[in-house]
Amino acid sequence: MHLRQLWIFVALAGAALPAAAGCPPPGQDAASLASLKAQGFSQPDPAARRTLAMGLVDCLGDRDPALRDGIAYEALAHWMRAGDFDAETLRVLQAALRRQLAAPDPDGLLHPFAALVLSEVARTDRVAPWMSAGERDAMLVDAAGYLSGVRDYRGFEAGIGWRHGVAHGADWLMQLALNPALDAAQLQRILDAVATQAVPAAGHAYVFGEAGRLARPVAWVARRGVLAPEAWTRWFSGLRTRLGPMPAGGDVAWLARKHDLDALLAVLYLEADQGQNEALRALKPVIAATLAGD
Repeated sequence: MHLRQLWIFVALAGAALPAAAGCPPPGQDAASLASLKAQGFSQPDPAARRTLAMGLVDCLGDRDPALRDGIAYEALAHWMRAGDFDAETLRVLQAALRRQLAAPDPDGLLHPFAALVLSEVARTDRVAPWMSAGERDAMLVDAAGYLSGVRDYRGFEAGIGWRHGVAHGADWLMQLALNPALDAAQLQRILDAVATQAVPAAGHAYVFGEAGRLARPVAWVARRGVLAPEAWTRWFSGLRTRLGPMPAGGDVAWLARKHDLDALLAVLYLEADQGQNEALRALKPVIAATLAGD
């Protein structure tokens, strides 16, 4: 839906969507941002593009999905995938996004979208390395901490759009898992973070495709072929330990957690069965055994 059409719809519905502080950025309004998107986010002046990019960071918590997701996220992702930012700009952008992760988020929108944009920052380093080993490890700590700390499990909401904190955190870890600079210990940290949400303590049942997104970093860690078989056995066994036995008389929260775990395992088994990567295919027996509860 066009940005202006969305605003008209919201106004008619009587629901206010207040803009985030500093959004739209100085010198911009709804029309100019819509025009920017219509032109494929073309901004040939590097200085102007950098200024606008930093301004759009404040839009990542906006309640309007067309502005938050359709313009702010899409513009930042487009510029990074096009290689339009140098290392200095990427460092400044990353610092701004980390501040957003630490900022209050009353609507539960800012943190998931800051994490999603940080996944694109991580991708730039994978495609053309610019981070030092220390910077890369610090990002991994942030990404693992973010995913492990998600407690807002809302996915899609009509009129607001996506929050999807678990999925966005998994996307961030996936980009790191794809980075050949990460060693075995760092890859294990990715798996440990995924495990916390594979069987969420809150007993929330995923219904917005979270299992598939959580499976991606796991599958890419497996494809690397770096971790020993016993490490994988421990990790899958740990998932069952997190679930534990079904309480006597049944328990809705336990059933929700089992649903989440089974969904993740099913996706991983399909990936292992249908894929051609031998390291991933070698996990089929342990995945099947975990599904069976062995």
